[in-house]
Amino acid sequence: MKQTKGMRHGRSTKERQAKEALLHAGNYSFAHRKDKKSHNRKLWNIKINAGSRELGMSYSKLIGALKNKKILLDRKILSDFAEHHPKTFAKVLEAVK
Repeated sequence: MKQTKGMRHGRSTKERQAKEALLHAGNYSFAHRKDKKSHNRKLWNIKINAGSRELGMSYSKLIGALKNKKILLDRKILSDFAEHHPKTFAKVLEAVK
């Protein structure tokens, strides 16, 4: 009952509804942790694509060139460069051209 404090209607006061609410909440939290990772990866791809297109290269060509040159920068770092450090991102693009 302590875990259901603050829930609405009978979920916070009635034992059966509280138990059911906790089971569903656990399932949702597990699934949404997985969804959050997927959402972040999609967001990183969008940021990298926007940054690379400004400099005249598509996302797929950039990722392919990075793999061919064996440059081991992951998408999270690349998206941070594209958003917050455009000069560094431009240097990475020059290295793969």
